[in-house]
Amino acid sequence: MFNNIYNNKKVLITGSTGFKGCWLSLWLQSLGAEVLGYALEPDTEPSMFEVLGLNHKINTVFANILDTDTLEKIFKDFSPEIVFHLAAQPLVLRSYKEPVLTYETNVMGTLKVLMAAKNCQSVKAFVNVTTDKCYENKEISAGYKEDDPMGGYDMYSSSKGCVEIMSASFRRSFLQDESAFALATARAGNVIGGGDWAKDRLIPDCIKAINNNTVIEIRNPAAVRPWQHVLEPLSGYLLLGQKLLEGGKKYAQGYNFGPLQTSALTVASVAEKVVECYSKGKVVVGEKKPFHEAGLLMLDITKAKEELGWTPSLTADEAIKNTVDWYKLYYNKENMYDYTMHQIADYEKFCGEKYA
Repeated sequence: MFNNIYNNKKVLITGSTGFKGCWLSLWLQSLGAEVLGYALEPDTEPSMFEVLGLNHKINTVFANILDTDTLEKIFKDFSPEIVFHLAAQPLVLRSYKEPVLTYETNVMGTLKVLMAAKNCQSVKAFVNVTTDKCYENKEISAGYKEDDPMGGYDMYSSSKGCVEIMSASFRRSFLQDESAFALATARAGNVIGGGDWAKDRLIPDCIKAINNNTVIEIRNPAAVRPWQHVLEPLSGYLLLGQKLLEGGKKYAQGYNFGPLQTSALTVASVAEKVVECYSKGKVVVGEKKPFHEAGLLMLDITKAKEELGWTPSLTADEAIKNTVDWYKLYYNKENMYDYTMHQIADYEKFCGEKYA
């Protein structure tokens, strides 16, 4: 996979204890990379990091990306060749309650990671993960392209729009020399998969309700989102990292990694599909939160297809089934590390020829 580029590479992942960070850490390790995670301790109960026993499998430094001294020391001591920056305050509703924390983490935290990478001569490539919500969302049916205006209604979305603008400025200000690392941004959203227990997310809320024998309350049933299994955008991040390592500044841009248009489904239909896959549960419309939530958000993935050769491989139904299967086995007390690695291996077999 990925031209064997990660074998024996030193890879630093920020946010490695989070949902996507855990999946990415495991996948990179299976590709032969020497992985170092840098993250806060897990803040959900349960957490994928603890369920899979990753504290014994992935070398991890528990620290805040706002801690400049620790960050600089880790870069100097580990000397990574590529950085995947996933650390963030990733929740829209939390950003209404904690706007300062959201901006400190997402904007200033990202800048501190970029500065640490700039001061570390070993770094050759940097994949900065943002979100589809970085765009100024007019709620139109056409997907947003990479050169569409940045924006954001809520504090989370706008913080990620700021990160995109800052990344472009950072690239122009500090990364023009041939010796400087190649910096790209990756935009994906509504990622689902086993191991996510974050609050106010549709699939985790469905799973919790089903296993607590309570009804599934959805707050925005008609909202349309592009749903994708976690391994889909991660394959995009890994492919982008490969291209940066091989082709350098040519790929130092922003890229969208979203599903096919047919995977854009309403919140209500996704919840019903979860119930169908689980063979258990009931969906009802609950009270809407007193905060704005977009009714429609789509991505145009033409650029990633044409320039990187990346395409999504799973339908929304397949993504939902793979996700529900993971949780069902977890609640049946199966070995989730082995099953997670099995899902990664199956995905590699399914789409491996594209990225070989």
